[in-house]
Amino acid sequence: MVKCIKCGDVDAIAKAGIVRGKQRYYCKRCDCYFSQPTHAEPEAPALHRRHQTTIMDIASALNISKSTVSRALQGHSDINANTRKAVLDMAVQLDYQPNLLALGLARSRSYTIGIIVPEFINSFFPYIIIGAQQVANPAGYHVIICQSNESLETEIANTQVLLASRVDGVIASVTGETKTLEHFSKFQKAGIPLVMFNRICEGLDVSKVLVDDHDGAYKGVTHLIQQGCRRIAHLAGPQNLQIGRERLQGYLDALRDHNLPIDEELIVYYDLSNASAQTCARRLLDLPQPPDAIFAVNDPAAIQLLLVAKSRNIRIPAELAVVGFSNEPTSALIDPALTTLAQPLDEIGKTAVQFLLQEIEQEEGPYAPMQRILKTELIIRESSLRTKARPS
Repeated sequence: MVKCIKCGDVDAIAKAGIVRGKQRYYCKRCDCYFSQPTHAEPEAPALHRRHQTTIMDIASALNISKSTVSRALQGHSDINANTRKAVLDMAVQLDYQPNLLALGLARSRSYTIGIIVPEFINSFFPYIIIGAQQVANPAGYHVIICQSNESLETEIANTQVLLASRVDGVIASVTGETKTLEHFSKFQKAGIPLVMFNRICEGLDVSKVLVDDHDGAYKGVTHLIQQGCRRIAHLAGPQNLQIGRERLQGYLDALRDHNLPIDEELIVYYDLSNASAQTCARRLLDLPQPPDAIFAVNDPAAIQLLLVAKSRNIRIPAELAVVGFSNEPTSALIDPALTTLAQPLDEIGKTAVQFLLQEIEQEEGPYAPMQRILKTELIIRESSLRTKARPS
């Protein structure tokens, strides 16, 4: 008695010829082709519940060849439609997942890109990742996301993981501790395209996606000057990062262009941690002649500054006007709401992956790195608004 291996029916079975020396059967009830194992062939062992299903498991379950399963999964035209359906149904039943590493080795491509970011504490980098995935996924690429927790050691480990994972390309933004890009140069040596965004260090000739940090800082400080502020401090970022240097230069140029003096004691540097931002805020507010305004290199620093000022009952913005940079969602929720420079996060992520895919897909000749600098938008809120005009 022959029983259908799929539905178990014994009455709807018909012979369907000999395939590879075995009797082939067809089940009219479930439209399935199958073969019965001979006495010399032991039945396939039951799958262990921790076992990851392979093509061989599907082949054993249907008593067909591994090559037939492979061709059916890939949609080859030489596979009978009913056989392909049986393979796909069994793949679902056994929870089969394709081995992307094996496919990548066969095709000399993993269809995977890596993204390295310095932190997830704030929303800045998650929003960029969302934009990156909106380009990568429709193009057929999976994404491996690594965050470095502002640690150079972890960042180096992340580059090693992505190299070992045989990614096709990487987009990256470095930590506050990163001073050289020697560990990133390994991608270039391995022929793996690399695109840097937001935070970069000098030293590698790669494509870059940045915002106009100088122009953004200049607009923020000019706004404070227009509000009547004259003793404007800068809570600056690490100077090993280009964004730290560019925003500092924008601050200095705005003061010079408006004939305001530059006082070195009004410039303090923080290491991108909340504790450091609070320490720098107290240092500025403890000056014998404290500032009447502060431009912070980013919103997290500006928010810590506001908290310190409020704890001292300093009136914002009447006694101290504050401007940040990055337009974190919390900047609109804190009291008073923070004036800041908004960056096109979605566009940063999308552009970085577009540059990367162009380099990956280029088949011949050397690739000429590209650079895009995106503009910021000044968002005026209560933390800086001393005049009667309301924010638009």
